[in-house]
Amino acid sequence: MHLDNEEEEYKLTLSRFESMLKTNKVLFFDSEEFENIILHYLDSGKLTLAKKALKLALEQHPNSTNLKLVEVELLVFQNKLEAADRLLDQIEEVDPSNDEVHIQRATVYSKKGNHQDAVTSLLKALTLTEDLADVHSLLGMEYLLLDEIELAKDSFINCLENDEEDQSALYNVIYCFDFLSEHNEAIDFLTSYIDKKPYSEIAWHQLGRQYYTLKNYTKAVWAFDYATLIDDQFLGAYLEKGKSLEKLKKYKEAIENYVITLELDDPTSYVLLRIGICYEVINNFPQAMEYYKRAVHEDPLLDKGWLALTDISIKEQQYEKALIYLHKAISIDEFNDRYWLRYAVLNKTLLNFKEAEKGYQKAAELGNNIIEHWIGWADTLYVLGQYDDAILKLLQAISFDSENADVLYRLAVLYITINEFEQGTKYLEQALHKDFDKKEIIKSFFPIHWENPFIQNTIKNFN
Repeated sequence: MHLDNEEEEYKLTLSRFESMLKTNKVLFFDSEEFENIILHYLDSGKLTLAKKALKLALEQHPNSTNLKLVEVELLVFQNKLEAADRLLDQIEEVDPSNDEVHIQRATVYSKKGNHQDAVTSLLKALTLTEDLADVHSLLGMEYLLLDEIELAKDSFINCLENDEEDQSALYNVIYCFDFLSEHNEAIDFLTSYIDKKPYSEIAWHQLGRQYYTLKNYTKAVWAFDYATLIDDQFLGAYLEKGKSLEKLKKYKEAIENYVITLELDDPTSYVLLRIGICYEVINNFPQAMEYYKRAVHEDPLLDKGWLALTDISIKEQQYEKALIYLHKAISIDEFNDRYWLRYAVLNKTLLNFKEAEKGYQKAAELGNNIIEHWIGWADTLYVLGQYDDAILKLLQAISFDSENADVLYRLAVLYITINEFEQGTKYLEQALHKDFDKKEIIKSFFPIHWENPFIQNTIKNFN
């Protein structure tokens, strides 16, 4: 009831002031009323009205220290830092023990980038103020700007010790723990905080995040459960719980939690994609396809969504459709080597060998040096009759792994194909020595060469 009366008085004060401006009548306001009026306009971004109110205020209360401090805020807001500094000097001469002088001076220092001086001013303010929580919070921010994360963490903890309700400080202290990779310490801190404030949904949510980071997904779900029990509208907790349940392979429960987030807020492409992935894992391809399509409808530039559609279409052997989706992903991120490799493999499946070769080449240009992919590239060039190029790719591949039997057998076949029997023999003998059983590669991939007397004789002589 008391707060309602204060709010009513505040509104009446604003109404009286604005009425005075319209009628040009000069009404009297006490200094606190003027202070509230000026700060209201400043917070609303109405600089002209704030300045007008300040001018009238100082005319009626020329010796008010609080109004002069509000003037400092106005000068800082306008980035008139030197003028703010001079005014603070004047105020400090009259009232040296005013904590707000040192807090405002810290703000000026911070704006100038002098964060160490800002810290010094705030430490001075700590010895004078009764509002310890706010000053510790400001100190924490300055320490963050100085990359003094440990000191920042201590300041935010001190802030919470003086004001357990300061949610910004709670987020900030956890940020510091995260930055320092002190996840177990964060869990200890949050557990202690929850002992004092068991109904803090934010603390439970942050506790779940720490357990998730440490891959303790069962405990993460437990913590997120409490967060959602305290606040059944806590979208972030449902989302994180869904992610944790995915890690525990509880895909149906994960879907349930993701769906709740869709009911609480507008759908996001990320959540729609996660639901699709869960449905795909449990082999419900129609539902997976539906959510993937919803994801790319929500965000047409979601390349991961188009890729998911590509992969599920491949699983359903709908290769032409898969290629359409893959083109979408590549058009969004043409510098992703993994997309070009899928492009190569998919086109090879569709017997589009020229396009497959293009995919392998693009992937290689983007730095892909996985030997299996270079082997696939060489196989494609072989089909295209580009034997010399295929040999070149295999020689490059063998530089990654000089004893890879798959490469050695292919080199043997290709050299024999172009009638370079000496080189063919060398690589065939190396391959047989490396892995005799893998000679079946020739029978599987190069059946027309399997009965070649030269190859058969080399294999027999090796025995």
